[in-house]
Amino acid sequence: MDDNLWLIELESALLDDCNVNDIYAICRGKTIPEALRPDVWQVCLDVRHKSDQMSLFNEIFDLPFQNKLREDCQVVVDRIGNDDEDKVSVISDLESILTFYCKNRNLLYESDNGWIELLLPLLALKLNRSDTYNLFEAIRDTYVPKGCKPKGNVFHVFRLLILYHDPELCTMLDTKKITPDMYSMQWFQCLFASSCSLTVILSMWDLYFQHGDPFMVFFLALIILVNGRDQILAMKDATREELRKFLTNMPCALEPDDVVDFCSLAQYYALKTPSSFKTDFLKALYGSQSDKGQNNESCSVSQALCLPVSVYELVENSSMELTAPDAVRFFLVDCRPADQYNAGHLSTAFHLDCNLMLQEPVAFSTAVQGLLNAQRQAIEANSNAGGEHLCFMGSGRMEEDQYTHMVVASFLQKNTQPMADCLEDHDVKRCIVCSKNNVELRNTGRSGQTQLSQRDSQRPTSDIFSRFSAVMKLKSAEVKDKLFDIITNPSNGVGTAVNNPQVVSDGGSSALQDRHVSANDRSGKRYRNVAPVFSIDDDNDDHYNDHEMKDSNDLASSKLAGDTKEIVNLTQYLKSPDIINAFRCQEVHMNGYMYDSHLIITASLLIVLRELGRGQAQIIVRRPLSSIVKITAKKRHRDLITFKYGFPDGDGLLITDMDRFLIPNASEATAIVSKHIVQTLDGSKLT
Repeated sequence: MDDNLWLIELESALLDDCNVNDIYAICRGKTIPEALRPDVWQVCLDVRHKSDQMSLFNEIFDLPFQNKLREDCQVVVDRIGNDDEDKVSVISDLESILTFYCKNRNLLYESDNGWIELLLPLLALKLNRSDTYNLFEAIRDTYVPKGCKPKGNVFHVFRLLILYHDPELCTMLDTKKITPDMYSMQWFQCLFASSCSLTVILSMWDLYFQHGDPFMVFFLALIILVNGRDQILAMKDATREELRKFLTNMPCALEPDDVVDFCSLAQYYALKTPSSFKTDFLKALYGSQSDKGQNNESCSVSQALCLPVSVYELVENSSMELTAPDAVRFFLVDCRPADQYNAGHLSTAFHLDCNLMLQEPVAFSTAVQGLLNAQRQAIEANSNAGGEHLCFMGSGRMEEDQYTHMVVASFLQKNTQPMADCLEDHDVKRCIVCSKNNVELRNTGRSGQTQLSQRDSQRPTSDIFSRFSAVMKLKSAEVKDKLFDIITNPSNGVGTAVNNPQVVSDGGSSALQDRHVSANDRSGKRYRNVAPVFSIDDDNDDHYNDHEMKDSNDLASSKLAGDTKEIVNLTQYLKSPDIINAFRCQEVHMNGYMYDSHLIITASLLIVLRELGRGQAQIIVRRPLSSIVKITAKKRHRDLITFKYGFPDGDGLLITDMDRFLIPNASEATAIVSKHIVQTLDGSKLT
C-alpha cells in the first residue's frame, strides 16, 4: 500500500492547482502512469490553463510547401505501421497542427527538421488537437535549442562540452572531421524521439519535464558518447561515414530500464560542468521559436579553444570555502604577463608565464610540472585554491593572449580534463596597466582584467567582489606559501624563474614600465648582423618594434591583390600550371586561432588559400617571393614557420610584416621557398 501512496498523492495534487515543483517532489524520478501522464506533462510545461489556439485555425492548407509537409507526414506514419483508420487520423492531426504552427509562428517547414518526430509521442497521449498543439509549442520553445542546423551554434556549444569532459574523444572525432551536427542533429531537434522507441521516449520525457532543465538534452547527448567512448575510439580506422552512422544510431540501443540511470548520469555531468555554461548560452539558444529574430541572438563559439567560464562564476567559486562534494571547483591558472600578475591577482591564482613555451621550453615544462604539483597539493590539503578543473585566465589583449591560446592548446593535446578558459576582449578603461592613478584593487567583471579605483573603497560589503576579497584574504598567505614552494614569479615581469637549481629562465634584467600594448606597438630587437637580402634560421622572437615598421601609408600602398580576399574554387586553383608546389598547413593568427590553409609557391609569389568549406577557399596572402627577407623556425617547434617581409636598411633589415604557419612538412616547404627566393634575387629563371 505504501508503494502506491505516491500515486494517490499525485492524483490529489493534480486535482488541485499544483506546479512542476510539486510534481517533482511527489514523483522523484518514478515512471508516470499512462492515465496521469497527460495531466502531468501539461502541469510541467505550464499549458494546463492555456487557451485554445487551434480555434484560430481556418482549416485552409495553402502553404507553399504544403505538399511536401503532407508527403512527409504520410511517410512517417506509414513507417509506424498503424491500422489504416488510425493512419488517416494521425496524418490529419499532424498536418493540421504543423500547418497552423507554421502560420502562427511565421516559420517554414523543412524535411528532417524533427517536427513530425517530436509531435508523434504527443499524439500518443490521446489529447485533443488544441492541448496537443500547446504541448508541442511549449516543448519547442522551452527544450529544443534554436538554430539546430548544420554548423549551428548549438553544435559548437555541444563540441565544447565534449571537449571539456572527454578531450581524447573530441580530438578523435575532430581528426575524423566529424562535427556534432553530422550525427546529433536529430537528437536535439526532437529530443531523441526519432532514435528511441516510444516507451523509452515517454519515460525519458517524464523525467525531462519534471527536472525542467532545457540544457538536459546536451548532457543526455554527452552521456550517449561517453557511454560508448571505447567503441568509438576503437573505430579510429573506420571510414568517416561508418563512424557517423554508428554515432547517429547509438541512442537506438536504449531500453526502458536504462532511462533512470541515463538521466541520473546526465544530471551528474551537469553538476560537474561550470554553471556559466548554462547562464551564458541560455538566451542565445532557447526561447520562442519564430522566424522573426531567429538569428538575433548569437553565441559565436565556433573558434573557442575550450569551454569559456564567466568571471562571475570564477569569483563566486573561489570565494566559497565549503562546497558540495560534486560541485565544480577551479584551479585558476593566471596567464597574464608577470608585471600584471604582480600588480594584482586573485589570491588563489597560480601564475604561468606563457612566453616560456616558445622561448624556454625546458623552463616551461618545469613550470607546468610545478602547476600540476601545486594543484595536487591544494586538492589534498582541501585548500580553497584546490580544484580538479583547470581554468586559464588571460589579459583580454590579443597580443598577449595569443600565447595563452597556445598553452591551452598544448594542454588539450595532452587530453587534460576538465579544462576551461576565462578570456575576453581588452577594455582600456578597465585595464590595470592603462589606469595608473588608482589605489585599490578590485575585479571589474571582465575576464582577466582588473582595475584600481579609489571609489570602490566605498562599496558595500554585500557586493560580490567585496565578499570575495574578505574571504580570500584569510586564505591568501596559506595558498601563496604552498604555490611559492614550487614556482616563484619574478618582479621584473619578463621571465619566470623556476625553483629548480638546474633550470634558470633568461628573463631580462631591466624593470618594465606600465604601458598599454596595442596592435601597432611591438617591442623586440632589430635584426642585426644578417645579410641584407634573405636568411633562414632559428629564432625565439617574432616581434618587431616601431623602428622596424614602415609608415602606414607605405604599407597600404604595398598591399597586393590578395588583400581583396578573393574567393576561388580550391580544386581548380590548385591545378593552375603556374603552381610549383603546394603544402597543406594551418595559418596561425596573432589571436591564437588557426585556420586550415594551403601554402602555394609559384615562380614569383607566395600565396595562401584559407579553406572555407564546400570546395571554396579565400586568398589570404599573395606576396612576392622577393619581399621575404627572413624565414624563422622555433628551435623546439620546427613546424612553426614565420615568414618575415621587408627590405635592407643599412646594416640591418626593416621588417614590414610577417605571416606564421604550422606546416607538417616544414623543412621541404622552406627549402623550396628559399631556393626560389635566391633564384628570384639572382634574376635567374627556374628550369
